Amino acid sequence: MMVDGMALDRSGKSSFDEVASLYDEVRPGYPERLIEDTITLSGIPDGGQILEVGCGPGKATIPFARRGYQMLCLELGGQLARLAAQNLAAYSRVTVANVAFEAWPLQPAAFNLVLSAEAWHWIAPDVGYRRAATALRPGGALALCWHQQPLPDTPFYRALVDLYAEKAPEPLLVAHPDPDGLITETVTAIDTSGFFGEVDVRTYWWTATYSSGQYLKLLNTYSMYRALEADVRERLLVAVAKLVAEFGGVVERPYRTVLYVARRGSAAG
Repeated sequence: MMVDGMALDRSGKSSFDEVASLYDEVRPGYPERLIEDTITLSGIPDGGQILEVGCGPGKATIPFARRGYQMLCLELGGQLARLAAQNLAAYSRVTVANVAFEAWPLQPAAFNLVLSAEAWHWIAPDVGYRRAATALRPGGALALCWHQQPLPDTPFYRALVDLYAEKAPEPLLVAHPDPDGLITETVTAIDTSGFFGEVDVRTYWWTATYSSGQYLKLLNTYSMYRALEADVRERLLVAVAKLVAEFGGVVERPYRTVLYVARRGSAAG
């Protein structure tokens, strides 16, 4: 089920809506262990209520929907919200709302879990943590997760770095220069918000395999690529395609997915 709502700033974070079908097709899902750890660490009861912030096409939603949770999924992109509603049509306890989290009419103490996968960094911290804590019941939890994409020291990725240095107008490789530092920053942000208790951090290493066509589609879903001029983006992707072909036409992409879970503190009430 899908309902309409207001949406706020659609400049940067709405760029994914332009490639909603590609996002649905090639963006990775989440390890099953992450889903199970989220349930265990958050303490959500069977059939509990989940508020998902930035659900996209439902990549993280479906594993929870399958387990019978009642979910309200917020997505500011109209095309992504429609895709999510289609992908989740079989789950009667899931509602998708086309609305930004910042504009969503807050429902105090209504949810056991606030979940956000790959989306929380688009929310201003002074707004996001306060609203999440307000939406949670006493004892409820916040769960955030992101995919980190380390660059392995292999011939292909060394050649890819050289290619970008030659052809890209700015750094474009999707890799945080200090992944452990990013974890520290996220834990610190949750701690300093004052609304949550101790943060439990779990990491999951895994690898996805992409054909050349799938890999180019994946790159086309990243906001830094969407921000390029169309002709620049096209030339760059053609060069990447040639490089992938030189290395056998398949890309092995390592991921480190990081989960953060923190219970609502007493101060949030």
